[in-house]
Amino acid sequence: MTQDELDLSAYILDVPDYPEPGVMFKDISPLLADHGAFASTVTRLSLAGCDDAGEPVVDLVLGTEARGFILAAPVALELGVGFVPVRKAGKLPREVVGESYALEYGEATLEIHSDAVKPGDRVLLIDDVLATGGTLDATRKLVERCGGVIVGVAVLMELSFLPGRQTLGDLRVTALVTV
Repeated sequence: MTQDELDLSAYILDVPDYPEPGVMFKDISPLLADHGAFASTVTRLSLAGCDDAGEPVVDLVLGTEARGFILAAPVALELGVGFVPVRKAGKLPREVVGESYALEYGEATLEIHSDAVKPGDRVLLIDDVLATGGTLDATRKLVERCGGVIVGVAVLMELSFLPGRQTLGDLRVTALVTV
């Protein structure tokens, strides 16, 4: 079996009632611990930043805190481009650009360094899960405010029973596993 054919869902465990009752948490730790599954994930996510000939078409890969970092940094290395961390408010040491968004209970803010994305930079957004789309939509707004251009979004897993794709509108979304 090649890396392209590997069933990544076999490496994602359901953890009931975490972090609160009624929630089915998707644990990707087994996938990360398995070299073949992790390598396959990185390779397949990287394809979202390439043209049909397999050549990179992005300048930067942005990964959202925290599991998105784990996936986005090696994708950036595979594509030969830079990595930009998208952090929770107050975690970056220099001047930032922030975007607040609604959570189920309250609000959160994401930030990037104000000089991280330059006008015209072509960007691939990476995260572990696409659920409601709020985190990735806030990240998109940060990139656009800096003058960057979103080439696509790539996620390990999409929760198809939630409106993530609708929230992201016309952005090209690649999901390796759909639940």
